[in-house]
Amino acid sequence: MSLKHSFPPIFDFEACVLVLGSLPGDRSLAAQRYYAHPQNQFWQLMSPVVGRDLATLDYEDRLAALRACGVALWDVIGSARRAGSSDAAIVDVEGNDIVALIARLPKLRAIAFNGGTARKQGLKLLGPNFAGPVIVALPSSSPLHTIGVAGKQPAWNQLAAFLLDRT
Repeated sequence: MSLKHSFPPIFDFEACVLVLGSLPGDRSLAAQRYYAHPQNQFWQLMSPVVGRDLATLDYEDRLAALRACGVALWDVIGSARRAGSSDAAIVDVEGNDIVALIARLPKLRAIAFNGGTARKQGLKLLGPNFAGPVIVALPSSSPLHTIGVAGKQPAWNQLAAFLLDRT
């Protein structure tokens, strides 16, 4: 099993929502882009949240649109060993310093975990006494989580409330 590493965080200091995934899959790692697998539903799920069709934009414009709306991205796992792209195969986890990133985001209102593995690992990193922004558990945008976009969208839509009135 090869050692895989996450990407640097995408954020600006005005971020209101931090969306945390687990660890990029093989397609994303090969492309060096968040959520690069064409069947991953992240960009489709985030589009109604930010009021813009992100899937039609090129990658850099997608990231700029997220930042402009107050959304930051990162992964809870900094490095791990994994055969393939399934979160179930992740071993030898080293976490990212999400606590340090959160401390740099004074307007942060919500931390959203994209899937169960991100939530489980992220809550470990935050620790039992975490008293920061609201925690939001999201159904995974991965195509392996098979409830479909329509079933996932209501949970993802709740992020929009944290983006309002960014002043």
